[in-house]
Amino acid sequence: MGSFIEINDTLQLTIKQGFPKELNFAKHKIKPFKASDFANKIYKFKKNNIRMYQLPPIRNLLVQNLNGKWLYWGLVHIIETTHDNLKQTTSGKFKIIYLYTPEEMKMAHSMIDRKKSTDYFKTLK
Repeated sequence: MGSFIEINDTLQLTIKQGFPKELNFAKHKIKPFKASDFANKIYKFKKNNIRMYQLPPIRNLLVQNLNGKWLYWGLVHIIETTHDNLKQTTSGKFKIIYLYTPEEMKMAHSMIDRKKSTDYFKTLK
C-alpha cells in the first residue's frame, strides 16, 4: 500500500475559511495595502481535506476565492498547521510577507495560474 502526499504552494481561502477580512480589493485599488500594515498579525485558516504547505522560508501564494474566482493577493508564510485525520481537515496560521500592488494582482493570474475559469479579472469585463 502507498500513500499520496501533495505539497501546496497556494493558500486559497474564502472569508469563511479564514481569508483576512481587512483585505478588500476596492480599498486596495484606492490606497494599496503593504505587508508592513499587517506585520504583527497572525491569521488562522481551516480547510477541508489534509493539506501540506511549503515551510518558511519558502513562500506560499495567498489567494482569495470569490465564488470560485481566484484573486491573487501576495505571499505568506504558513507558520503552523494541524491535521485532524478523523474529520479530514487542515487548520493553521499564516503571516503575510508581501502584498501585490493592484497592477501585480491583475497580472498574477495570467503568469501563475492561467485557468480562464478561475480568473477573477475576467468576470469584471
